[in-house]
Amino acid sequence: MELSVRGPGPAEPFLGARDLFETEHDLERPVTVAIRTDPGERTRVSHDADGHLLTISQQATTSAMARELALHEYAHMHHYEGDHPSHTQSTEEAIFLALAGRSVERRKLAHVYQIANHMKDIYADDITLDVAPADKLVSFLEASLATAVADRPTDPPTWTRLTPASDPEITAVNAAFALALVERHDLVPDGHRLYDLAHAAAADAPSISLSRFKDRFRSLARDPDESEYRKALVDATRAYVGSGDRAAD
Repeated sequence: MELSVRGPGPAEPFLGARDLFETEHDLERPVTVAIRTDPGERTRVSHDADGHLLTISQQATTSAMARELALHEYAHMHHYEGDHPSHTQSTEEAIFLALAGRSVERRKLAHVYQIANHMKDIYADDITLDVAPADKLVSFLEASLATAVADRPTDPPTWTRLTPASDPEITAVNAAFALALVERHDLVPDGHRLYDLAHAAAADAPSISLSRFKDRFRSLARDPDESEYRKALVDATRAYVGSGDRAAD
């Protein structure tokens, strides 16, 4: 795996991730890591015939999750090179198939793209969790979900919301994704704090079935064909927008 790291940041996380990745997988195309000083720079990957480009902030390269993040992005690159349906299926096409003729709120349309990214991440982490310990990932999921449910009223009898100002429906779907990932790889025991946090998030979104979205993510076929994956994405889109999983747990 050919790797080049450019910019004002440490190369060690990317080299360490490469060493882990190469124990089971490889990339045919070269990888360039571009580190930016802007702390708000969003981690993103682009691909072309000449290679893969990972753009990341300097702040992210010094975080505790830097190596794991790099490994996760290498896994996305691997799926892209292998023409995995999750990484070649057009999200726009699936949305059109799922929602043709319907009027959809802009916020929900944006959330559908996040759901599609969760599905891609499930497949990427099928690789990362084969080659790296899961402890940091579980801690990250727990901390992220805890942040989402932390903004509670101070007087318990007046509680009407358990999640903060972020949209409670997509927060519940994010919680379902976290549970699906840990259950797919048997990472936590029953009764882990993630379950309490997820149910707290779901309590604010009675139109979203936490269990059904969890099952959608967890049960994604390991090696789907294009048609199978397209159907899974279309079904998830319809379920979120309102033609499927509307029942509360």
